[in-house]
Amino acid sequence: MFCEKCKCLLFPKDGKLVCNKCGAEHVLGKKQQVIKHKGTGKDVAFMGELSGTLPTTDIECPTCGNKTAYWVLRQTRAADEPATRIYRCTKCSHSWREY
Repeated sequence: MFCEKCKCLLFPKDGKLVCNKCGAEHVLGKKQQVIKHKGTGKDVAFMGELSGTLPTTDIECPTCGNKTAYWVLRQTRAADEPATRIYRCTKCSHSWREY
C-alpha cells in the first residue's frame, strides 16, 4: 500500500502500516493485519484472504489432505535459478513451497 499524503510505500510496524518518509499511519481493515514472520521475527503485512482469482492446481495439502491449492511463482533466488512455486491450501490456508 502507498501513503495517501506523500505517495511513498507503507511498511508494517507495531501492528500498523507506517510511512517512513512522512510518518503517516494507515488504519488496517477487517481482513488486514500485521503479523510476525516466523523465521525473522520482523513485521509482515498480510492484506487479506486469497480470492478466487488466483490460479488453482490439483496438489495434496500436507496438513489437511485437501486436493486443491492456490499457487504463485516467485523468484526467490538468483535470476539464473528456477522460480519457486508457492502453494496455499484452499481449505485450511496452509502455505508451502516447491523449488
